[in-house]
Amino acid sequence: MAALFRCALPRPSPKAVSYETFRRPALIRSTTALLAFALLSSTALAKAPDISLTTLKDVTKTLSDDSFEGRAPATPGEEKTIKLIADRFAKAGLKPGNGTSWYQDVPLVEITAKNISPMTFTGGKTPVSLAFSTDMVVGTNRVVPHVDVTNSDTVFVGYGINAPEKGWNDYAGLDVKGKTVIILINDPDYQTKTLDGDFNGRAMTYYGRWTYKFEEAARQGAAAAIIVHDTEPAAYPWGVIQGSWDGPRLGADSADGHMDQSLAIGWMQLDAAKKLMASAGQDFDALSAAARQKGFKAVPLGVKASVSFDTSIRKQASKNVVGLLPGKTRPDEYVMFTAHWDHLGICPAVKGDNICNGAVDNASGTAGLIALAEAYAKAGAADRSMLFVAVTAEESGLLGSQYYAENPLHPLGKTVGGVNMDSLNLFGRTRDVTVTGPGKSELDDYLARAAKAQGRVITAESTPEKGHYYRSDHFSFAKLGVPMLAAGSGDDLEKGGTAAGMAAAEDYVTHRYHKPQDEYNPDWDWGGAVQDLQLYYTIGRELADSDAWPNWMPTDEFRAIRDKSRAGQ
Repeated sequence: MAALFRCALPRPSPKAVSYETFRRPALIRSTTALLAFALLSSTALAKAPDISLTTLKDVTKTLSDDSFEGRAPATPGEEKTIKLIADRFAKAGLKPGNGTSWYQDVPLVEITAKNISPMTFTGGKTPVSLAFSTDMVVGTNRVVPHVDVTNSDTVFVGYGINAPEKGWNDYAGLDVKGKTVIILINDPDYQTKTLDGDFNGRAMTYYGRWTYKFEEAARQGAAAAIIVHDTEPAAYPWGVIQGSWDGPRLGADSADGHMDQSLAIGWMQLDAAKKLMASAGQDFDALSAAARQKGFKAVPLGVKASVSFDTSIRKQASKNVVGLLPGKTRPDEYVMFTAHWDHLGICPAVKGDNICNGAVDNASGTAGLIALAEAYAKAGAADRSMLFVAVTAEESGLLGSQYYAENPLHPLGKTVGGVNMDSLNLFGRTRDVTVTGPGKSELDDYLARAAKAQGRVITAESTPEKGHYYRSDHFSFAKLGVPMLAAGSGDDLEKGGTAAGMAAAEDYVTHRYHKPQDEYNPDWDWGGAVQDLQLYYTIGRELADSDAWPNWMPTDEFRAIRDKSRAGQ
């Protein structure tokens, strides 16, 4: 269930794994991690407190009421939502997390591409013309009224990865300033059936995500960056791409209007890419195979790309809500809990109902955040401070968490780590815990201790190739170095077992996820939610009462930035 709400596809039954399997075997475990696991049985863990069921029910029911209109950012529903959260934080005994304010302003900008020309490639054996939506999609992150890419030299850059810690650079010796780059989705070793490989084999790393591809292309100075869509490595069909790009796209605003980004970004269909390569005298399959090998050299295609479109721009403003429980002895060190308060607002009607209430996703997680704040405050301050951050615009692309991470109210180099809550388990208690992105950081040790104390086993993530770790708010902080845990109930329900757990999860995804039917249900079984919140409490309290600084594993993509941020403290 931990990855349930990032994916709407059936999942195979997970298997319980040993601790060594749980920690990716290809990783070299640090001395700290080894010592932590050695102390698994002897470490004194914080006694899990009572979690207020009244708080969980009341907050979830209120936030998902029709009067909140689905909690879309920059709507009257937001005003009600953030006031409720701030009031509950204050009532719990927290202090405002932004000086004297509970709020952090989050500037947003909505950009809609219109009057989009076909994307053309000339200079090859035959001209190639790609129509918007059917063959390609395109847009921009730059806050400009018009985009025009004309006769841009085109280069195939393989997977578009620059990973110094892995000795991999698809841009080595290449100048793509002003050029158009064509990029493959996922990692070079995604077809591997195990978790072994330069990029962790079957498990997607951040280098495989489309967001990284665009970011790296911009860092390299590319005028345009186009990703080739292929359903298996992308983990979703072309229709998902169409739906995401055919209309307004909300993003974080910036003072410079994102002028450091590529002028145009987008995707092209696999067949369109094959047609382009054939026109350039290249074989797509041969190029793709070559791109999977270390030392791959980018291939200039000898064709020129052109595309143009107008944009309409609408600026908005939203807010994160931040509460603080100051620490006793090291108040300038922070343990963080996050959950997103937003949902989809008014959405396409189903059976006459057009309010996407988002009761499970993520009124429940927000209620969990408040219930944890109450439990920590009642227990008394820990040595380190505790941060509780309810972020906005997760459904629009993790924008609230991204903004906090890039503009932290408390230094990320002094933020020890944390836990994100994106939809609680409302199906009942489970015998297992599933971790999303296992083996990435030493927080796995804290999870293993807390799970063992509950008598639960760790189950392996069943679809690591889908990159779920990079699809929720914990990723915004991980990307900038802060170890963040994404874990929760597995499928093995105490009442009904794995079959019942998987059936309940599938039923939710099919009939309620991101639909108006995600409404409060008085018959929910809150046992699993309480069980997970007690798990999170134990992990957070151990972090807050220790002087340890858990890090990413040595070969993880976020290790270098964490080391740099900590060195600056």
